[in-house]
Amino acid sequence: QVQLVESGGGLVQPGGSLRLSCAASGSIFSINTMGWYRQAPGKQRDMVAAITRGGTTIYADSVKGRFTISRDNAKNTVYLQMNSLKPEDTAVYYCKTPGAGGGYWGQGTQVTVSS
Repeated sequence: QVQLVESGGGLVQPGGSLRLSCAASGSIFSINTMGWYRQAPGKQRDMVAAITRGGTTIYADSVKGRFTISRDNAKNTVYLQMNSLKPEDTAVYYCKTPGAGGGYWGQGTQVTVSS
């Protein structure tokens, strides 16, 4: 039983930056992997980045070199620093951790990259 709440989305110009946060609560003492996913209108939800409790990371090819995932275990929070944003990064961004029934998901936060 885990609750995830994303924040930090908004409107940004191409080339700009945003930092997303995902705060976890509930039965979180055993959380290992946390991930960020995104879903654009009419598109499937795809993984953007993931991080283990120990700090091992993985990124989608489309965001490598631009996005950085990190976590603060003391704050039970995972972050996604997004730099050099492109219009194609526009999507609803969700955080997720594995669990029964497909895992636990946050409500999503909208990121819009536009001039």
